[in-house]
Amino acid sequence: MPTTEPTRGPDTELPSGLLIGGDRVTRTAAGTHEHIYPATGRPNATITLAGPAEMDLAVASGREAQREWMSFTVDRRRDLLIDLADAVRENMIALSGLNVHDYAVPTSLSVNTILLERFLRHFAGYVDKPHGHITPAAGSTDLDLIEREPYGVVGVIAPWNGALVVAASCVAPALAAGNAVVFKPSVLAPMAALRFGELCVAAGLPPGLVNVVPAHADGGDALVRHPGIRKIHFTGGGDTARRILTSAAVNLTPVVAELGGKSANLIFADADLDAAAQLAAYQGPIVQSGQSCACASRILVHESIYDAFLAKFIPVVEAATIGDPLDPTVVFGPVISARDADRIVGVIDRAVAERSGELLTGGKRLGGELIEGYYIQPTVFGNVDNTSDLARIETFGPVVSVLKFRDEAEAIRIANDSPYGLNAFVQTNDLTRAHRVARQLEAGSVWINQISDMSPQAPYGGYKQSGYGRTGGLDGLYEFLQVKSIRIAMS
Repeated sequence: MPTTEPTRGPDTELPSGLLIGGDRVTRTAAGTHEHIYPATGRPNATITLAGPAEMDLAVASGREAQREWMSFTVDRRRDLLIDLADAVRENMIALSGLNVHDYAVPTSLSVNTILLERFLRHFAGYVDKPHGHITPAAGSTDLDLIEREPYGVVGVIAPWNGALVVAASCVAPALAAGNAVVFKPSVLAPMAALRFGELCVAAGLPPGLVNVVPAHADGGDALVRHPGIRKIHFTGGGDTARRILTSAAVNLTPVVAELGGKSANLIFADADLDAAAQLAAYQGPIVQSGQSCACASRILVHESIYDAFLAKFIPVVEAATIGDPLDPTVVFGPVISARDADRIVGVIDRAVAERSGELLTGGKRLGGELIEGYYIQPTVFGNVDNTSDLARIETFGPVVSVLKFRDEAEAIRIANDSPYGLNAFVQTNDLTRAHRVARQLEAGSVWINQISDMSPQAPYGGYKQSGYGRTGGLDGLYEFLQVKSIRIAMS
């Protein structure tokens, strides 16, 4: 398949300027970033960067827009969010195309815009619902009004592999709660987020209510340290989270963190092996080329079905269609950068050298017509030692480990023997076991016989080093509301 630049039709014009106060900003002291399309290794856009001065403008613009937003009736705010959901639906093809241009996720999997519309519609429904309550004061006839109020201007920091997912899970409830948002997507994948910001203005939201500001580390640090930012939601890696927490401590700014994972997928002897093999392949090395915090990179298989499972699983992995992400038949694309490709191959090579497991398939960069892109074969190791780096450190690439377990207790012990706890997966046809095991797994979400599928109705977030706080559901809405008590004397 030719490694040409992605086709740019009228629906895939690539936005590049910051969005502050409803206006595009194309020149800043912070300069620009040359965006590389991972499928070809060649530039496809030049992205304007935000520095401290632009963060000041974004926060000031957000503060003004937030006051206007809260002056609207709840009916008007609800309807404007529904209008924004309509705009997302009308521009779904363009937004999906920008996902592909951003990080070369295959078109066949670029469905984040559907998630965005769902979250917007769901949280629009909460705008006009009560969030507080009234309680009597102990030892008194007074009343306490317990209210939930917006923070004001919040910062939302998204990773390169899911800007529209974060727009759905964080920006939507932040707006519904009454906040303005300074949205910082990764410079590696900013274009879908920039277009989303433009849709916010076009849908009638006050200009500046959603400002979109791609930035390097200095700009991001200026956002986190800004005294006008009242809360931060960060999605990304643990090392970056530690730096954000240090910077946020300057103003004691509260931070919500959704971090990485090394999720276990437990496959019991009574599972449907054909379905389990398909799910393990998709949720493991295939979807987003394993570049997902939800990746089930540790596959735990009961010893009685280990060989039978591999006999079904390996062919599914090897059958994945690899190639140009714009080809609708392709399901497996490149990793995000040359640096990450080298890093992931290094993980594979070290695992082979250290005999962490048996390399069953994959393990190399792809050449031929794909040589200029950052393609790595879907890679599976068998009989992996759960104490090895291969099983404990998040690879964030198309590499999975298959491990054996003897019984339910050992499966749970191995699954929980990890510093992470974002997701866990269980494949079984025994409903009692499903309930029993799910309650013992140290993970924020447990998925039974299905892939990770975020829903606006349900909370999502991690245990342990996978972070804290939640997105989705009432828990996700309450992350963007602060509590106030108002006591009224009645005598």
